[in-house]
Amino acid sequence: MVRDDIYEYSLDAHHSEEEGRKIRKKILFVTVLLTVITTVEVMLGAFIKQDWGIYWTITKWFFIALTLVKAGYIVLTFMHLGDERKGLRAVILVPYFIFILYLIFILLWEGTSVHHIWTGA
Repeated sequence: MVRDDIYEYSLDAHHSEEEGRKIRKKILFVTVLLTVITTVEVMLGAFIKQDWGIYWTITKWFFIALTLVKAGYIVLTFMHLGDERKGLRAVILVPYFIFILYLIFILLWEGTSVHHIWTGA
């Protein structure tokens, strides 16, 4: 008796060795790229000190940019949005990035207001 509730999907992967190499190369690229970006973020966080003035401000903006790049790449790769048409990608990603930038604006604006209230400046 053949059970129909168990289906092995890995047996249906009929692709050539070239396609397998291409898939493995893409997985390796994604892994290396995300590892490099995360390593840069961790190193910056470990070595840039908060009392360095303008360097700390630049570091914060750099963190925001790297995080947005990493988030966009994760959405494109792991949610398979990169395989879609350019128009659909734009319709999904542009409002996402606008919303993130809006949240960052609110964070910075309100943070400045709270700082002025607490310091009396």
